[in-house]
Amino acid sequence: MKERILSRVHRALEHRPKAELPAPLTPTQVSPDEALKLFRERLSGNGGEVVRLAGLEEARSWLAEFTRAFSGVAIGSTLPDPLKPPLPALPPEEAPLGVSWALGAVAETGSVIVGSAEGRRHQLLPPTHLAFVPQHRVFGTLAEALTELKGQLPSAIALHSGPSKSADIGQVMVRGVHGPGRLIAAIIAWEG
Repeated sequence: MKERILSRVHRALEHRPKAELPAPLTPTQVSPDEALKLFRERLSGNGGEVVRLAGLEEARSWLAEFTRAFSGVAIGSTLPDPLKPPLPALPPEEAPLGVSWALGAVAETGSVIVGSAEGRRHQLLPPTHLAFVPQHRVFGTLAEALTELKGQLPSAIALHSGPSKSADIGQVMVRGVHGPGRLIAAIIAWEG
């Protein structure tokens, strides 16, 4: 019986294309500009969005325009005051938007690094998650990020590599099942 089941699985998978993974990077391979470009490419390829902001004033102007579509916000606990949206604060389970301050980003995987101090509920429950990422903390690899952030890391981190999606049932892709259906990484040239 086992052989019969495995045989059916093998036949079903015969014609599926094989996923090709990119070659691993080494920290010395990527300049800051290349890391930013690669991060944008990889996160966008995963279904996320990337916005680049030249500084605090541009970020505040963009944020005011962006948040007009939302009725309230859940704000992460480490988000700097100047980046707090002009919206009513709501609990994460009711907020249509969650806003976080990221510890950094990883170009190799297109991932945003958010610490546990920011609040997991703020990252996972609102349907849209906006994470501000300091531009100087876009790293080429995860190893480089962890090395640079050593001593600043909280007890846990989350790596967000795009919106939540699953095709568990019937192989139909559904967004927002296990977390936000929309992830925006706002790269800001400001240290907070």
